[in-house]
Order: sequence, then structure tokens, then C-alpha cells
Amino acid sequence: MRRFLGIAFGLATQALFLATLPPLYRFLCNDFALAPTGPLWIDASAALMFAVPHSILLHPSTRKRVTQWLPSAFYGLLFCVATCASLWLLFAVWRGSSIVVWEWPARLRPLVEIGFFGSWLMLFYSLSLTGLGYQTGLAPWWNWVRGRPLPRREFRPIGVYRYCRHPTYLSFLGLIWFTPVVTLDRAWLIAVWTAYVFVGSRLKDRRLGRLIGEPYRQYQNDVPAFFVPIRIGTGYRLGRTTHTLGAEHAAKR
Repeated sequence: MRRFLGIAFGLATQALFLATLPPLYRFLCNDFALAPTGPLWIDASAALMFAVPHSILLHPSTRKRVTQWLPSAFYGLLFCVATCASLWLLFAVWRGSSIVVWEWPARLRPLVEIGFFGSWLMLFYSLSLTGLGYQTGLAPWWNWVRGRPLPRREFRPIGVYRYCRHPTYLSFLGLIWFTPVVTLDRAWLIAVWTAYVFVGSRLKDRRLGRLIGEPYRQYQNDVPAFFVPIRIGTGYRLGRTTHTLGAEHAAKR
């Protein structure tokens, strides 16, 4: 029975993830500006309902407590369910607005649309490099189904991660910023989720710094968080984080 429930939970989670993508696409296209109007504090609260639980579940202490009663192989599924549930709740309560805060000139709108679709491509590309199956909980759950231990994930920056530490967060910013018409409700979304991205990226750096240690701190020294590296003078890179390296790395350099 436990195995049956575990398999059913995994299949249901992946189905929920796939079912969430179409309304998420519509929402990010700002189709929800046509939703019934209402107080915009509801929108701000709904935007936080996605950001706050998402960050809490990523915290190591939360994972440690939850995996005392939930097998570790299912934690990714729990994270995916919580993320999708918060998005569905956001879709349900979102209030639209007819007030236009910003509107791109007509001649630039094709570029904005290209940026929007390009952000989707970058999002899935960057997720594929780190393992989309880990983001949805599919990879650890599938290893559990097959009775195999989950392989240890090595820290090895590849692809765009050699030039940008957080391409997924950067893609997420593109999805909310590249919109032809910014209505007032959309402006609230941009404000809350942009703050979430920058705070979340800092927390992720701290979390990975504790988990991986010196190699990640070296990575922070060499690779900027969001921007393409720009060398100024004697090798300064825009957007990097400066750390004092340990004696072993300092000797190698």
C-alpha cells in the first residue's frame, strides 16, 4: 500500500505540474489584467503566497524537519505540489486593473515579445542544465520507484552557468518584465516578484556556500550573479561577490 501511494503521489504531482503550465503562461502574458477588479492588496498578498512558501521549503532546516516523517525521495514532490498549489491559488484570487502604468511604444513591442519568449527558452534551458527532474521532484521519485539510490549531484558549472550564477532567476525576471502593457496589478506583481528574485538569489548563494563550501565561494568570486561578466581594469567583473579564499585556494592562485 505504501508503494502504491508513493507511485500515485509521484504521478499526480507530475500531472499537476503539467496542468499548471498553460494557466501560468496565460498569467505571465498578462491575460489576467481582464480579471474582475478588486483591491490590489489581494494581488500583493497572492504574489507573496508564491514567494514565501517557496523560500521556506528551500531552507535546509525545513527539509530536515519534514524528512523526519516524509522520505527524502518525496521532498521534491512536496516542493512541486506546494509551488503549483500556490500558483493555482494566485490564479483564483487575482484581481485585474484597467489602469495602465507603462505601455511600450508600438515599434518596440516585437522586441518585448521576443524577450518574453526568449525568457521561456532560457528558463527551460537553464533548468535542464541543473536537472528539471529535480525541480519537479521527478528524478528522486523515479529512483525510488526503481529501488535505486539517488546519485550525488556534483557541483560542476556548465553552459550558461559558467557566465551567470542564477540564469533561472534571470529568466524569471524576463517573464514578468517583458510585457507590452503594464497594468497596475501587473506592476504589483513585478515589484513583489522582483524583490523575491533578488532576496532569493542571495539566500541561495548562502545556502550553497554552506552546503558546497570553498568551491562555491570561489565560483561566486569568478562568476557574477545576473549579468554577463564585464572586465574593467585588472579583471574586475561586474556583479560578482568577493570572498576571502582559504589558504589552499590562495596558494593555487
